[in-house]
Amino acid sequence: MTSAALRRAHVPMPVVVGVAAAAWLVAWFVNLPLANWLAYGALALEQGSHLGDAVAFFLYDMPKVLLLLTGIVTIVSFLRSFVSPARVRQALAGRGTLPGAVAAASFGIITPFCSCSAVPLFIGFVEAGVPLGVTFAFLVASPMVNEVAIVLLWGLFGPGIALAYMAAGLAVAIVSGLVIGRLGLERYVEDYVWTIRAGSTLPTFKPTLADRIGDAWRSTADILRRVWPWVVGGIAVGAVIHGFVPTELVVAVGGSGNPLAVPALVALGVPLYSNAAGTIPIVEALISKGLPLGSALAFMMAVTALSVPEMVILRRVMKPRLLATFVGVVSAGIITIGYLFNALTA
Repeated sequence: MTSAALRRAHVPMPVVVGVAAAAWLVAWFVNLPLANWLAYGALALEQGSHLGDAVAFFLYDMPKVLLLLTGIVTIVSFLRSFVSPARVRQALAGRGTLPGAVAAASFGIITPFCSCSAVPLFIGFVEAGVPLGVTFAFLVASPMVNEVAIVLLWGLFGPGIALAYMAAGLAVAIVSGLVIGRLGLERYVEDYVWTIRAGSTLPTFKPTLADRIGDAWRSTADILRRVWPWVVGGIAVGAVIHGFVPTELVVAVGGSGNPLAVPALVALGVPLYSNAAGTIPIVEALISKGLPLGSALAFMMAVTALSVPEMVILRRVMKPRLLATFVGVVSAGIITIGYLFNALTA
């Protein structure tokens, strides 16, 4: 039942929220025993076998990731209803490069706009007088360090890895913005961008609490509709890796014994098209096979921050030299983070 139907039925919003939260908790706690029963009981697969472990991994991880997405994205979408792109532009305009880059990267966490909005955001930032380096700090942080990545990492690996990833992603975004800002590459922004006057009027409409909750749920449903195939696909790949890929192969290619493992994984991640929801299950399976943490995080950063579709979209507003500089600087930052985390966790 939609929020509009619930309002017509005169169901109090606190009751709706309470029932939804209770249903989420029940689903969360029955997930693991239900997955094991389906894999080893209903399907009669042998526990410890390649196929049995792969199927159990898939049946457990798919609802777990979807539950995390549903719960946390709903909460963050509700909180994000108080922040608009126009307000972000206004807050960043007029700042210096360093404080602006830090603020922009931080905004990227709480305002994870998708790559389809990269062009209007880029134009809006330039129109509002936001420095180019600050703009790039936002463009790096927004897809890489968002609520989906942090929450899923927290749920799958614990707070230590989630916070370490957030710190690393912010470092890459801030340093990338500072470097690009110092290079003076404004002339490599497409000429038409400088002539566009994007509207920056803030809306005067004040939504009610019920409106915000309803909008948050619709936003979550839209996000789930767009990302669930990537979630299922990523978990399926992770299940295959978890159940069938030999540990020795993963360690040989991406392990600490290969000095070029980090750049190789970054190069592999760039042409892939996925988001954090689809990549994290793969990373989970790779780490369980012995892939070092830094290498796994570098792979994930490359997939989320340097995807080919986003580069194609950004090409509409950047000339090739600026786009190539963006890719090179971000790649160098990701590789550095990968080697650093590998050294710290060795």
